[in-house]
Amino acid sequence: MKDTGKGPALLRLNNEKRVMTALRHQRVTSRQDLSRALALSKNTVSLIIDDLIATGRVEERGAVTSSGVGRRKIEIALRPEMLQTAGIMVERQRVHMRVCDYFSQVLEEKSWQTQTQAPGPLLAELAQCCQQLALARPALLGIALGFPGIIDPQRGWMHHSSHLGWSETNLLAPVQAGITLLLAMNSVKAAALLSVQQLRLDPSDNCFYLRVAEGVGGALVRGGSVYTGSSWTAGEVGHLTIDSQGPRCTCGRNGCLETLISIPAVQRQFAERVPGLSWEKRECAPEMVDELMVQAGDRLGIALGQIMLLLNPANIVVDAPWSHHPRFVAAAQQRAQSSALGFTVQHTRLHFLQERIDPVTGLALAVIERYESPVG
Repeated sequence: MKDTGKGPALLRLNNEKRVMTALRHQRVTSRQDLSRALALSKNTVSLIIDDLIATGRVEERGAVTSSGVGRRKIEIALRPEMLQTAGIMVERQRVHMRVCDYFSQVLEEKSWQTQTQAPGPLLAELAQCCQQLALARPALLGIALGFPGIIDPQRGWMHHSSHLGWSETNLLAPVQAGITLLLAMNSVKAAALLSVQQLRLDPSDNCFYLRVAEGVGGALVRGGSVYTGSSWTAGEVGHLTIDSQGPRCTCGRNGCLETLISIPAVQRQFAERVPGLSWEKRECAPEMVDELMVQAGDRLGIALGQIMLLLNPANIVVDAPWSHHPRFVAAAQQRAQSSALGFTVQHTRLHFLQERIDPVTGLALAVIERYESPVG
């Protein structure tokens, strides 16, 4: 027998998700403005808002002063502390955790050293952490776990992580108990989502995010969602070959971008040129640092040119420790311009972040994005 209530109930749920998304982006609005923006009837919006007010997730702010005729608007806004999410990121020998409200403001955070060589004990540790969070925070919508490596986010399955030394690992099954919404994904891809939000980029535009850290990773955000590709390796910019005669990479090839501009790679280059020199002590040999920054920027620019030609994103966001070094930025821009078609360059905006994106907050945002995704 056909369930006649399923269609209307599903429609109502998806309309509520659309309202939540609009409230998160607009912060303060009114029933009338929501109705207009979402092309929903005023009655539909009002019923949804009334339910959200009853559950404490939305509050009325009062009537808006207006000289016009007709019914006065009443401002409404989300209560972000009533909708919380958490991100837990695993790095080599370290775990970072953050709890955020619905506006991605940090409510709690901590980091700790731990053993990450074997997945079993580490995932058991994460399971305990997740259960404690769920018990302590009734407003918690869900938790996202972030790892370096090739991850199928739909299955929560890690195929390989050279940084952790893990292969073919079920990331969710050991942690799932008691958690309503639990995700597992690549940490860089979570940071990519956050970069679009923090830079207030048009979510309908394609944006490529490139992160330089212990490794070099990237992700393409299309229509507000991360594109993972057919084998979950889309965005692996760190393994573009930049110099075939360069250092050997963990992937087995030579001269990958990661071997040339990652934090360990650049720190090694500093020490090779001047013993004891590091990024933290760059004022000791500024001319040498300038030279190495030009070299790193030039190598990055080759990769940026390839990204422009292959993916044609409207925006490329570079998140690197050296993004505030003018020689690095100038060299990257110059090489990118010479490596891609002029027309493509003209239609691609480069953003060199002055403040780094925290992937842990990106993981918490990924829970919100999943929570707001339509179902059915």
